[in-house]
Parts: sequence; C-alpha cells; structure tokens
Amino acid sequence: MTPGTLVLLHAPGADAKSWGELPETLRSSGVDVVAPDVRETGHRYIARVSLILAAADPAAPLVLVAHGAAGPLLPGVALGQRAAHRRVGGYVFVDADLPRPMHLRGEGSPDEELPMPPDWPEAPCGYLRTHADGDDPSRHDEAVREARLRGWPVTEHEPPASVARSLSELIAVL
Repeated sequence: MTPGTLVLLHAPGADAKSWGELPETLRSSGVDVVAPDVRETGHRYIARVSLILAAADPAAPLVLVAHGAAGPLLPGVALGQRAAHRRVGGYVFVDADLPRPMHLRGEGSPDEELPMPPDWPEAPCGYLRTHADGDDPSRHDEAVREARLRGWPVTEHEPPASVARSLSELIAVL
C-alpha cells in the first residue's frame, strides 16, 4: 500500500522524540509524516491525537504506526479518524503491545475501558520487531506470535538496514 500520511504514535509516558531520527529519515525519502507529541494517556491520548491530526490535515489514507504501549490505543485513534472522515489504510505495530479489550488504571481515576470498534481491524495490520538496544528479547515474542497467527506480515528488523527501510518495506506489503 502507498500511504498518504504515516502517523507515528509514541508510547504514553514518552514523547515524539522517542522516535529518534525516524520521522526525518522518512520525510527525506518523500513520505508525509506526522509525529504527534502527546503527554496524556488513555482516552485523553486518543483525543489529543485526534486534535493534532485535525490541525495537521493529513493526506489519506493514514497508516497508524504505534510503538510500545501505544499499540492498544490504535483502535480508538482509528475510530476518531473515521469519525473525522479520514480513511485509515493500515496499522503497524513497532515493538508494540496488541489491542484487546482491556482497562487502563490512571492515578486517582477509575478504570478506563479503551474503545474497540466491533469491526476492528478494518484495514491491514503488520508488526515490526526492531530488537532495539536495551529491549528484552522475549518481551515481544507473544505479540509477534499473535500477529503471525492473525496472518499479519511480520518483519524482523536486521541492522545495518535502517528502521525506516524496514518500516517502508512492511507498509508496502499491507
């Protein structure tokens, strides 16, 4: 698939800088990239991403790319984009947790159920495992196994190739 815009979603509790040089590397190869910097969590993370994307007016189709704990938020982010009439063309999980009905517990707040549209995923999904430095090698084994069981393409990033290249190759097969 050829995306209109890649939306790089960092894990809650991190910031857009956690993507390192990836956004600029992708932009230098002609890809439209939005990397929202979001401080909120749960429903507020989803709402903030929606506001940022509304202001950015990204070209469709969007490919939502989640890192780490942003993975479970993708269905909610997608729901917001669909409500705004922006088509989501694909999802990529980068060393990310997969969505499933779950609850988040915030400090001083009640359990919060994340939105999960009944037809999710309505677009192709893929999983990119980067084996990043400092990452526990077994941490994402279950997510990779589950992605394969769902029939999603899984790419194991192998240096010295750039993560941008591995990500682009995975998106191309969605």
